[in-house]
Amino acid sequence: MTYILCIETSTTNCSVSLSKDGELLLLEEDYDTTYSHAERLHNFIDKIVKNAGLSFDMLSAVSISKGPGSYTGLRIGVSAAKGLCFALDIPLISVPTLDSLAMQVNKEAEVCIVPMIDARRMEVYSAIFSGEYYQIRETKAEILTETSYADYLQKGKVYFIGNGVEKFSMLCNHDNAVFIQNKLPSAKEMVTYSYHKFLKKDTEDVSYFDPYYLKDFVTG
Repeated sequence: MTYILCIETSTTNCSVSLSKDGELLLLEEDYDTTYSHAERLHNFIDKIVKNAGLSFDMLSAVSISKGPGSYTGLRIGVSAAKGLCFALDIPLISVPTLDSLAMQVNKEAEVCIVPMIDARRMEVYSAIFSGEYYQIRETKAEILTETSYADYLQKGKVYFIGNGVEKFSMLCNHDNAVFIQNKLPSAKEMVTYSYHKFLKKDTEDVSYFDPYYLKDFVTG
């Protein structure tokens, strides 16, 4: 049996999940408006393993949301994940944050999905995915304007999700824009992605792995 602990700390949502053979067993998260990871993350990890009736040495791997996102949040999550992997001598798996965020949108064949994470002021970290979750535009930091994503909006429905959505919804009134409010990356959507990477032995070097910050240091 494959037990994978997933950790998501790229935004204010401190989120931990546990899966068995690619199926979600338990989820602990805190949709707070402030960063509570330093206080809650290790408690969530201990609680979820205990409630599953497991011991830590039964874990097969630890999966971490790699970013982009909050510099401080990512560092806390990655440090915890690496510490567990070193102590237990198990693999570290990384999941791109925007990929798992996009998976919160129910897929439709003829749509685009734009997960976006707030990067302060009018800037966001974003990427563009198809309805089947294939990435069709690279991840980048971009300043939002009224014409952002215009080429995609002209072609059909575009679903925007994440904590950068509110600022873009104030700029864009296109009929094809669908704004999904109050959603943050969660360890829940990391489960399937992490299991597939584990089966392929697609893991990270625990000693040298760093989060994907995308930009220079930003507090928060």
